[in-house]
Amino acid sequence: MKAEVKKLTHLDARGQARMVDVAAKGETQRVARAAGRIRMLPATLRSIVAGSAGKGDVLGVARIAAIQAAKRTSELIPLCHPLALTHVEVDFTVDRKAGAVECTASAATVGRTGVEMEALTAVTAALLTIYDMCKAVDRGMRLDGVRLLEKRGGRSGHWSAGRRPRGR
Repeated sequence: MKAEVKKLTHLDARGQARMVDVAAKGETQRVARAAGRIRMLPATLRSIVAGSAGKGDVLGVARIAAIQAAKRTSELIPLCHPLALTHVEVDFTVDRKAGAVECTASAATVGRTGVEMEALTAVTAALLTIYDMCKAVDRGMRLDGVRLLEKRGGRSGHWSAGRRPRGR
């Protein structure tokens, strides 16, 4: 069985970048969840958990950065549509064994296009904020595993990272 090759929607017939016209799409509830992590030295992680990092409440500031970034995604990603978000949620999980903080963010809207980029941008901004607040003591921190976990709504329906098509 031959895999279907999907057309890149942000390119016109001449291969030029374009913003997709979503006017004909119906408005639906749309939700996306994304995750990523930042790895660090054990001492850095301990200072974040204890709230003793020199710049203050690292995870609290990272949460606000994530929410702000989700709301401003269209200003950062050139071909994204500006969306009226109805909800953004950001959670952190400390993995002491791996020396990491995992960030999970969800974004929701009622609209004509999805919120995957908003969820991914929120996660990335949170992780970058953690890096920024702790870089004075640990420049070797590493962001990794930023990925979409799930999206719901719209014409394509529900997609989950756990149900990826073969070949990926």
